Amino acid sequence: MRRKPRKAANPVRTIIVRRKPGNHSRALVTFAGRTEEAAIGRGGISSRKREGDGATPIAAMRLIGGYVRHDRITPPPTALPLRFTPQNLLWCDEPRDANYNRPVTAPFKPSHEKMRRADGLYDICLVMDWNLRRRKRHGGSAIFFHLARPGYMPTEGCVAVSRPAMTRLLRFMRRGTVVRVVG
Repeated sequence: MRRKPRKAANPVRTIIVRRKPGNHSRALVTFAGRTEEAAIGRGGISSRKREGDGATPIAAMRLIGGYVRHDRITPPPTALPLRFTPQNLLWCDEPRDANYNRPVTAPFKPSHEKMRRADGLYDICLVMDWNLRRRKRHGGSAIFFHLARPGYMPTEGCVAVSRPAMTRLLRFMRRGTVVRVVG
């Protein structure tokens, strides 16, 4: 008797991020046949990402996990590994520091991003593998997929969507899902 070949269990999925026509700091995020509006970096999209340029890098970045403010929201269902955001969690963005583009804990003197923000942008904050494995100094840090400001105001280089869009996306995401930013 001949066996049917097994289908690969859950192939890696891709989320496409394209610049929205007419606005260099807005984007359209496409996944699973659906399109959502998003904010991207104030510097638009760039193939030459540098620390502090405010650009969103043109790249295929894998999602590796994320953080949720459990004191503000209940984590939506997802296969992506999410951790609760500790009170003292920071993200180093100082290129000269050995912890560059890594999570660190307070107190921490060098330049950093606070992960428990008062404005709620990081209430759900997903970490993409931009400049993480083989860190390049000044290559850009803290490139996250997070919640957008009202009116989709520009980010510092991240991709940001509304909370309802994030909830829809999280059902689709898991470790290894690729966020592909195209020019």
